[in-house]
Amino acid sequence: MKHQIVIIGAGTAGITVAAQLLLKDKNLDIAIIDPASKHYYQPAWTLVGAGTYNFESTERSMSSLIPKGAKWIQEYVEDVLPDENAVVLKDGARIEYDYLVACPGIQIDLDGIDGLKETMGKNGVCSNYVDPNYTWQVLQEFKGGTAIFTQPATPIKCGGAPQKIMYLADDYWRKKGVRNDSDILFITPGSVIFGVEPFASTLMKVVDRKGLQLRFFHKITKIDGENKRVFFDIVQPFEKISHLCYNYRDVDESDVVQGHASMKFDMLHLAPPQSAPDFIKRSKLAFHDGPSKGWINVNHFSLQHNDYPNVFALGDAAALPTAKTGAAVRKQAPVVVENLLHLIEKQGAISEGYQGYSSCPLVTGYGKMVLAEFNYAGERDSDPLISKFFDTSKELYPMWILKKYGLPYLYWNLMLRGKA
Repeated sequence: MKHQIVIIGAGTAGITVAAQLLLKDKNLDIAIIDPASKHYYQPAWTLVGAGTYNFESTERSMSSLIPKGAKWIQEYVEDVLPDENAVVLKDGARIEYDYLVACPGIQIDLDGIDGLKETMGKNGVCSNYVDPNYTWQVLQEFKGGTAIFTQPATPIKCGGAPQKIMYLADDYWRKKGVRNDSDILFITPGSVIFGVEPFASTLMKVVDRKGLQLRFFHKITKIDGENKRVFFDIVQPFEKISHLCYNYRDVDESDVVQGHASMKFDMLHLAPPQSAPDFIKRSKLAFHDGPSKGWINVNHFSLQHNDYPNVFALGDAAALPTAKTGAAVRKQAPVVVENLLHLIEKQGAISEGYQGYSSCPLVTGYGKMVLAEFNYAGERDSDPLISKFFDTSKELYPMWILKKYGLPYLYWNLMLRGKA
């Protein structure tokens, strides 16, 4: 079987690209490969985990979203063979293509931390990336003690998500009256709370206002769920552990020995380690060494593959030095569509129009949000229209309304239909 354009993945990127292509030329022969029967609006899972959004509202049937005119192949990809212009499916079928758009998303690697798979979803160990309903259950059952929120050493979907649920948990526990009996820690292998100003300064004010403790240069390595203990490697030399912390306060049953740390917890929220899907990692589409090992090797600006000119990649699996968010896809998709059509029509020059835009809607409490937008240079890249009315680096109620109501509407009704 052969198709003119094959798209791997019917997530945000795959459906948006297919919809935009078909709006420009309804005669294109497009196949989308994805095994899932459901499609989720995952940005709302932060709000689900805080009890302010229904999980069911984040779900749609995949069949209702595949653009009219595209063929949906509901199967897993086993291999990608770019030298042969072919994709091999799990059932053994071989799909050939003239052009390939690789946007398979990102996979959760529960095996990436010792003990995580065994304890995820019980013992107070939760993750909005895995089951936000259980996160909400844990928040409601928390009676005080030590609550730990962690970030892994791998790239992840929406790097701000692990701290957003922490800010909401703090708000919720204050309303419940258990916050004064609690220590809340954000523990990360990184060196800062956020990498772009002025958003970072705003977040540090939130940290101070809420009395949160930050521990930097801590890479999570192991979880003992039954005994409620979490272990870290400390990846930076230090004289005192307090030198790697902000708002440091020793917590009960915390140990630091020779570059390793462990802590007792009453509640632990994980952003699990994440990677490109295995079939991507072992294919010739991916880097096989270096800092981008396992991610798809594409030009950062044109999104065209650096070795295979008839292949494009976007979204979470692409080796792009920016945040992996749906907002990034919204700017990437038109560049892929334009360049793919240029290639098909043999119109010459390829556009390098993607400049690394991404955004992270940073919820800092119920009714408060900072909209952090930035580019490859690590510079603020705020929407000029919104910026006329709001300073999006501040905690604002209108940004909360955007997060809870505006962005989901934009996603389902415009973006996935190729109109935004």
